[in-house]
Amino acid sequence: MTGLTNDRPADLAALLQHWDEPEMGPLPPVADEDFPELCAFLDRWVEVIDATDDADRVRLLNALLAEAAAYPRITAHDGFSWHLHYRDDGIRLPAMLRAVTSVAAAQYLTSTSLHRLSRCAAPECRRAFVDFTRSGTQRYCTHACVNRDAVRRHRARRKEALSR
Repeated sequence: MTGLTNDRPADLAALLQHWDEPEMGPLPPVADEDFPELCAFLDRWVEVIDATDDADRVRLLNALLAEAAAYPRITAHDGFSWHLHYRDDGIRLPAMLRAVTSVAAAQYLTSTSLHRLSRCAAPECRRAFVDFTRSGTQRYCTHACVNRDAVRRHRARRKEALSR
């Protein structure tokens, strides 16, 4: 979901290019009129990412869960192994993305730590990311941002030392 957050699709066709069927299952019913609802969900998802404390993040995530998740059910479809669905069958793409994203985030964040959904610490980047590291201390979205920021800090220290 951070991919859609960081590279916001301009239209429904661009959003559908992100669909990864082996990972996400078959594409649910979708129509052009779904795009505004998808955009509204992405706006709300950004609020979850940018929440300033755990209580705020939980409040926002709980609101999404209350709107989207249905009772869990075990299912196997289209050649996929048995797995849980937290959404009603036959729902449209906006509701499906809201349910899947909200439940997956809630499961991961409560089993690790609520701070593992964040923004890159590099001032010029600020892309959203999920921290999957063992230590839970990731501050940058990519190694490129880590390296750029390290070079910037090194040059600033060097410049300060030379100006003394």
